[in-house]
Amino acid sequence: CLWSCVCEVKLILLKSNCILFRLLSTKPLSFQIRVLGLDSMKRSRRENGDDDGHGDEQGGGKNKIREGAESRHSQGYALAVPQTQESHQRTAADDREDSDGTATDSKTFDDLGLPEWAVKTCRELGMRMPRRVQQRCIPPVLEGRHVLGIDETGSGKTAAFALPILHRLAEHPFGVFALVVTPTRELAFQLAEQFRALGSAVHLRITVVVGGMDMLKQAKDLVARPHLVIATPGRIHVLLRDNPDISAVFSRTKFLVLDEADRVLDVCFQEELKFIFQCLPENRQNLLFSATTTSNLQKLREHYQDKMYVYEAYEGFKTVQSLKQQAIFIPKKVKDVYLMHILSKMEDMEIRSAIVFISTCRDCHRLSLMLEVLDQEAAALYSFKSQTQRLEALHQFKSGKVSILLATDVASRGLDIATVDLVINYDVPRFPRDYIHRVGRTARAGRGGLALSLVTQNDVELIHEIEALIEKQLEMIEYKESEALSLMKKVFSAKNVAEMRMIDDGFEEKAKERKKQKLKMLAEKGLLKKNKRRKQSKEFSEEGKEVFGAKNVEEMKTKTENTKRFVKEKKVKRKK
Repeated sequence: CLWSCVCEVKLILLKSNCILFRLLSTKPLSFQIRVLGLDSMKRSRRENGDDDGHGDEQGGGKNKIREGAESRHSQGYALAVPQTQESHQRTAADDREDSDGTATDSKTFDDLGLPEWAVKTCRELGMRMPRRVQQRCIPPVLEGRHVLGIDETGSGKTAAFALPILHRLAEHPFGVFALVVTPTRELAFQLAEQFRALGSAVHLRITVVVGGMDMLKQAKDLVARPHLVIATPGRIHVLLRDNPDISAVFSRTKFLVLDEADRVLDVCFQEELKFIFQCLPENRQNLLFSATTTSNLQKLREHYQDKMYVYEAYEGFKTVQSLKQQAIFIPKKVKDVYLMHILSKMEDMEIRSAIVFISTCRDCHRLSLMLEVLDQEAAALYSFKSQTQRLEALHQFKSGKVSILLATDVASRGLDIATVDLVINYDVPRFPRDYIHRVGRTARAGRGGLALSLVTQNDVELIHEIEALIEKQLEMIEYKESEALSLMKKVFSAKNVAEMRMIDDGFEEKAKERKKQKLKMLAEKGLLKKNKRRKQSKEFSEEGKEVFGAKNVEEMKTKTENTKRFVKEKKVKRKK
């Protein structure tokens, strides 16, 4: 009986196979390949670099930069976040050799010279193996050397300087033991949280010194000599300058850390940093960490020469491999419509949370009001808000109360939120380097992520520059236009309501006043002179007049002025 049952099953399977192949014979070749699973085999060959046609792209070779915006559209592509199951279920073998920054050999935190309590804390926080930047930078820090560490976003740079500082602090606890300088307020508070987590076994006293908070309270906290001070350059400079007693607090400081060093060493903070450095002891240990390198960092590297240990994970600029980078080419007038449609599809795309980066505070405020009218919950983070409001917005987003964060570039640096699966560039950044920091808010610590840029007709050149910098082409995708534009009437109506609210709130007046203050501050620092020189350089020099002839030069100027006047008159008529 058993044998007869087995025979019957075999017969049924044979018949079903015959039926399948008959069906396939009537279908197109592409359908047959997809059903038989040959497309997945081909895909895996490409991913492993075995396919000659695509090996250079996956093997790290330089990609050719796209010559036209429409040359690489993916037909019928649906937005989706890359699968992250493999990233979450990482093995010890993966940790030994991995392109996402994990350690390249079998070294553990014990092998790096860290104490037992620090190793135990790392285990409790889920840090089983040291990542590449931690493995290379922690030993030199413990040896007392200056360190410059450059690695991609989400690679574990914070722990690379926090763990050795906490180790040395536990041996000789006094205040102020270390000063950490960071470019943004939000990053300062996040660093304080990370230090508290890593130093839970040590009774840490940390003071965060940033703008927008009570300066008198901050001064009192500094006089109390905390172990660690985490500060933005502007506020700590003011406190040191106006309170002579505070500079004495830093007389024994052992460590100076510049987190996001490329931004901290920017020309805007030069005066503040000079003053801060003068208040610190000369025998301090300097630790600089960044995701991107700049000319200022290179100069510093040359200045220290052999005295500084330099760890550079890669040359140039890089985004992580687990990040999927896409772009949609859309008309500028319907950008808000497309944004709203993408945000409304987050649940279908299985996206837990998203950050939308916007270039200006005005647009950030307008979009937050527009989404409010459309009953789409979102938090907004930009510099016009008070520090309390900014912290509240960040807390709402981190806690999961809202799944969308609208932000300017104040949120593009260092923020580490594990649930961020999607980053949307509502505005393409003016500087390609900022793109790397923006998209680095997702696909962190080996997880998957999606970066989506909304590209208008004015942004094509910027996209070319970004692609040239990261040596990778963004995937241009076609979006379902009919679905997106079905929301046009609703979105335009909400946009008008938002703009009316901005007028009622007096937002434009506040923006103008803030711009005046900013220009005044830049003038005091002497940073506006460069702009004036640029304008003067456009004028014809005396030598130029001799070459072209003074008469021709005057004619050219007159012609230009007439053209401008004609364009202006035409605009006035059009408005009427």
